[in-house]
Amino acid sequence: MTKQDSLYKLSILSTAARYDNSCSSSGAKRESHPFGIGNTHLSGICHSWTADGRCVSLLKVLLTNMCENDCKYCVCRIKNNLPRAMFTPREIADLTIEFYKRNFIEGLFLSSAVYKSPDYTMELMIKAAEILRKEYHFNGYIHLKILPGTSKELIEKSFELADRVSSNLEFPTKEGFSLLAPQKDFEELLKPLVHVRNIYLEKNKKSPASTQLIVGATNDKDIKFVTLANYLYEKKLVRRVYYSAYIPVNNDKYLPHVKSPQFLREHRLYQADWLIRFYKFKPEEILGNEENLRLDLDPKMSWALRNIDKFPIEITTADYYELIRIPGIGPKGAMKIIHARKYSHIAEKDLKRIGISLKRAKFFITIHGKRISGTTDKDIKKLEKETHLFDNLYKYEENTML
Repeated sequence: MTKQDSLYKLSILSTAARYDNSCSSSGAKRESHPFGIGNTHLSGICHSWTADGRCVSLLKVLLTNMCENDCKYCVCRIKNNLPRAMFTPREIADLTIEFYKRNFIEGLFLSSAVYKSPDYTMELMIKAAEILRKEYHFNGYIHLKILPGTSKELIEKSFELADRVSSNLEFPTKEGFSLLAPQKDFEELLKPLVHVRNIYLEKNKKSPASTQLIVGATNDKDIKFVTLANYLYEKKLVRRVYYSAYIPVNNDKYLPHVKSPQFLREHRLYQADWLIRFYKFKPEEILGNEENLRLDLDPKMSWALRNIDKFPIEITTADYYELIRIPGIGPKGAMKIIHARKYSHIAEKDLKRIGISLKRAKFFITIHGKRISGTTDKDIKKLEKETHLFDNLYKYEENTML
């Protein structure tokens, strides 16, 4: 393969891969200087995070965009008239090593459209990983996408070679597939996650799998997304759920007409997901009697305002799980408070000293039975009406992402 051929294929297959967020890619795109240095979104370079918190650069690319399926929302759908390309396993491996030697990347995120059959395509992806691991002795990060319908044997080979695998569920309900991806089945998409989970349970390890859900392509309410995520975590089927705001790339009568992607809604779902994973919230707590998350308030603040009778919480005696439910206090802050209480009586200045932001927390706590200075019951009653105190950040994020 010549350098020109390689760049041509890379431009096509990296662009098609950018819609998958399950490698922790930022998905960001911004205007840049034509003669500047670096690029945030082209040529398949994205970023992910390892278990120890390091940010690593990945070559994010498809093996091929030639697909047998006709998923209405997908840029690779068989009916689309667009340039098609396909890498060989050797080309993928050589390209990864070349990028690695040039210090462009530290790993590979490899996905693919379904070419001929799921197993046929998966075998090619696995072959690329085998060349990297066994011929090049590549110890860097590899993430493989498991295609729906892949056999158990190939799934096992995938996670033997990869640091992480993922299988996108895409929609939280069967109705979504019936409407937009009739060739796919929700139960079939779950099977790879179940199989990976079972293998790792035998090893007494957490599953390295993740999945992605598309937000806004169907009429599914937030409660469906949050309930499904909670189920996946409870059953230990995934380590992470990623949410991707639907970006229109095709014209179809069954697709919604959106002026701009629902990035703020995506952001709220990530916040709700965080509450499930680290704060032990249940879906019914997060949403209350509503079907959708509020866009003007983050889910934790929204829960606190609906349950104002549970507050204020006495900061000097509350346990860990009471502390982390206070808006403005997270797991690290709660542990710092508990640690500080062992050595001295906590005062307002101590909370500031250990890094607790009182901008939100002050409305929901007492210290030795007293409110934070300058805070009254009337302030709490006015709190919900004064949402601008808390949503400026999210308005900024929505505007900049659009």
